[in-house]
Amino acid sequence: MADDLVAELLTALRAPRPRRLLLTGWFSFRDGEATAGDVLAQRLVSTALTRAGVPHDTAWSPVFRPDALSLTTADPRRYDTLVFVCGPVHGPQFDLLHRGFGACRRLAVGVSVVDPADPAVTGFSEVLARDGTPAPARRDLAATAPVGPLPPVVGVVLSEGQGQGEYGDRRRHTEVNARLTDWLAAKDCARVPAETRLAADDWRLCATGEQFLALVSHLDLVVTTRLHGLVLALRAGTPVIAVDPVEGGAKVSAQAHAEDWPALLTADTLTPQRLDHWWTWSLSEPGRTAAGQHATS
Repeated sequence: MADDLVAELLTALRAPRPRRLLLTGWFSFRDGEATAGDVLAQRLVSTALTRAGVPHDTAWSPVFRPDALSLTTADPRRYDTLVFVCGPVHGPQFDLLHRGFGACRRLAVGVSVVDPADPAVTGFSEVLARDGTPAPARRDLAATAPVGPLPPVVGVVLSEGQGQGEYGDRRRHTEVNARLTDWLAAKDCARVPAETRLAADDWRLCATGEQFLALVSHLDLVVTTRLHGLVLALRAGTPVIAVDPVEGGAKVSAQAHAEDWPALLTADTLTPQRLDHWWTWSLSEPGRTAAGQHATS
């Protein structure tokens, strides 16, 4: 069990009790990956350390969290203990970790051991593995990590910057897409890129209209610059924020009016404030009800 790994870690930390601990993982390496599982595992261990009264900091990759403490800015002299959380214990990054924090007692928890003789592994004083040892595999730490309320799932259906050349100089696709995606990047949501374009030979794309409708029917919201992103989201009863990327408005605006759908912005009226307004409305009960009234079988 994941909780057993955390309990074993806390037991190992009782003697000697850390003066101050540095929590690390693949999310700490500049060239590493901050995966959802790794970050949730960090949260579980950090929460357990806090409850146990163990003072600690977390080192984050400067690429993932530029303003946070990193392995570069963390002073090794400030810590007597280092804990590495989750992921495979393998690779040249560990040589730098062991050398940089050589004076610290170093433990790994919830990790995969690829080669027990690897210096990346033997550099730790204790390894509480999830797999790769003779002991039975144990549940990953992310499986029981504390989480908050889940955010909305938002489909993003955009007309590419070079598309719809028939509108000539009125095209604002590149500018609109950039402003939309910058705004979306700051929203607390799970973003799902989607395409109305179908293909029978590309697993990433839907192959039928029914498949696309099945996709959008499971979303909380669609944000789109495509006419059929608007029309098919409403057909599935899913609220949609439609943005017309053509200066002065064109077919997206025409369909929003034909559908009597209010959450419409144009290239000329696209602002974060207006997007926020329709975001709040679309995810509210009135917005969901209004979208549901458009649903057809």
